[in-house]
Amino acid sequence: MSRARIVVGFDFGLRRIGVAVGDTLTASAAPHATIAHHREAPDWPAIERTLRTLGPDLLVVGAPYNDDGSPGRIAPQADAFAAELAARFGLPVQRADERYSSTAAHSQLREQRASGQRRRAVRKEDIDSAAAAILLAGWLEANNETQGPS
Repeated sequence: MSRARIVVGFDFGLRRIGVAVGDTLTASAAPHATIAHHREAPDWPAIERTLRTLGPDLLVVGAPYNDDGSPGRIAPQADAFAAELAARFGLPVQRADERYSSTAAHSQLREQRASGQRRRAVRKEDIDSAAAAILLAGWLEANNETQGPS
């Protein structure tokens, strides 16, 4: 049996980047943090600290598509972010369709708040990290059977 691999997922945005962590053993993911994306570039030192803390074997970056499957408005920036992650950290980077992940995250958090599971108001940062967890969970579920030994 192969060991569980730690996977970190990113929901790329031009203001914030949601981060989630999961593993290939349980094929589950959880929101981790939100990292700022400044006008010029992502907060690379914060991303480095996060990756050092989590120790991932693999990274997954959301690919923004429109409803019709065409690349979304920020697809070129998300592609550049994924390429830069691979170059800076020497880790494999996979892509995951992130359509509707932010909408699903917002609905999920609103429901948790309404039911009393969540006491704090829903912030944009919460939505971004929850969206990263949703896209990562989808990727893990879709790829779990194909993950061989590392």
